[in-house]
Amino acid sequence: MSRETVIEVPILARVEGEGALDLRIKDGKIDKCELRIYEPPRYFEKFLEGREPNAIIDAVARICGICPLAYQAGFSRAYESAFDITRTQWIDDMRLLMFLGEWIESHYLHVHLLAAPDFLGYRSAIEMAKDFPKEVVRGVKLQHLGNDILKLLGGRSVHPNGMKVGGFYKAPLVKEVHALIPKLKDALKEAKDVIQWVSTLSFPDTTTPFKMVSLSHPTEYPVFGDDVITSDGEKFHISEYDDHFREFHAPQSTALHSTTVDGQPILLGPLSRINLNFDKLPKHIQEMAHATGVKWPSRNMFHSVVARAIEGYWAIERALQVCENYSYTDTPCVDYTVKAADAWGAVEAPRGIQIDHIKVNDQGLAEKIRISAPTSQNLPCIEADLRIALENFGLDKPEDDIRLHAEMVIRNYDPCISCSAHFLTLNIDRD
Repeated sequence: MSRETVIEVPILARVEGEGALDLRIKDGKIDKCELRIYEPPRYFEKFLEGREPNAIIDAVARICGICPLAYQAGFSRAYESAFDITRTQWIDDMRLLMFLGEWIESHYLHVHLLAAPDFLGYRSAIEMAKDFPKEVVRGVKLQHLGNDILKLLGGRSVHPNGMKVGGFYKAPLVKEVHALIPKLKDALKEAKDVIQWVSTLSFPDTTTPFKMVSLSHPTEYPVFGDDVITSDGEKFHISEYDDHFREFHAPQSTALHSTTVDGQPILLGPLSRINLNFDKLPKHIQEMAHATGVKWPSRNMFHSVVARAIEGYWAIERALQVCENYSYTDTPCVDYTVKAADAWGAVEAPRGIQIDHIKVNDQGLAEKIRISAPTSQNLPCIEADLRIALENFGLDKPEDDIRLHAEMVIRNYDPCISCSAHFLTLNIDRD
């Protein structure tokens, strides 16, 4: 006699945005596993059409409150490629500094307030704070540091508006940048403690056998880049994205999904970045990573919290280097001439590769916009990972235990659901 169990997680907690999980277990096996994104579609790609470049740079910051810079930097790079703009080293350094601020605020928010309660057996960070007050305060303090960096160059930490095509609207004063140096030095000590802390957590033993994908930078750990690399040894320019991956609409979701062209899930984010670019980390950070006890490269998605802690340390150290070498400039932006073009931009958002594709006319107005958010690209991988992780966990366990473990698996990916919910397909039949 067949037995069927239906488990619903109507609202995912401790993730950004609104999503749910539908799970059906039949005869001891998972028959259905769908991560349902029911947040209303936001149609960003459509209403950006017809707008001039810097209006788009300002608008895309509104896609996400946690990672607004990913969209601004991705589109800035796409436009700079389209208009053949050569950025100065000062502009690249300030873009890097600002982006590191976003990594810092996002990673330490996730590690302390979203992921740690799972590993330590608490329902929320507020509940966890009763027993781990120093750790929670540390997470908030480090998040604020990242926000301070964003505010320095963006005018504000939420939906910053300091970036433009070709650079920035203004350059911060030397004293403003140097004011961050003592904060970054103090944060570096705390970031080392974070790595040691997360290495003491107990991780479920599971393997995620999916293709890992990240950007590649010629000389350092990737934040920006024009080339994509994979765990299969592939390397290609971002403009060849559609030759390797496909985007599609899943009926249960307002978010696009991405797989390889032959339908295999892909994994983006900190674990993929550190696995594929471990040699680009400074030697002393590589040693710190090995000291955690994690065997790199790792295919255990629960180790992503360790990867975030390591990236956080690197981001703080790299930001400190940029601030110590800062000099003021009177030319924070380079001039350019608009033209008709088709171009791509890509950055490593905290959650993985953010891909942007634009087509503009000879006035520089957008004719077509495409946004491939990292959470959208990760969704098929999350669903496939859930099947593996829950079967390893044990489908005969109480439903509440399965539900909590499923949420924990999903939170490994730190999904930014609002970023992913911008799907729009328009089909017109005309008689």
